[in-house]
Amino acid sequence: MMQIYGLLVDDQTRCEHYHSEVDIIAIQFKCCGKFYPCYQCHNACENHPIERWQPNEFEQQAILCGHCQCTLSIQQYMQVTHCPYCQAQFNAGCKKHYGIYFEIA
Repeated sequence: MMQIYGLLVDDQTRCEHYHSEVDIIAIQFKCCGKFYPCYQCHNACENHPIERWQPNEFEQQAILCGHCQCTLSIQQYMQVTHCPYCQAQFNAGCKKHYGIYFEIA
């Protein structure tokens, strides 16, 4: 099982900040290489700024489905609403935070 850092609530990557039924992804942060459920967990546990993934890096397997533990590329994740491996639904509201994690043109 992948090591997930942060202020975790359960084994499907829900944290104290985002813990609805569909909050089941963790993101590998480019700056430290660690998987966190959200930017707030990263900022609470690390002492460096978030470094965003660049468009030419969107093939990186940097998204973890907390339901099945499979990884997705950033590009793949940005194109789906459900995990392509287990069909678990992702939180559509996460799109609002893409600019924190990913350099969006």
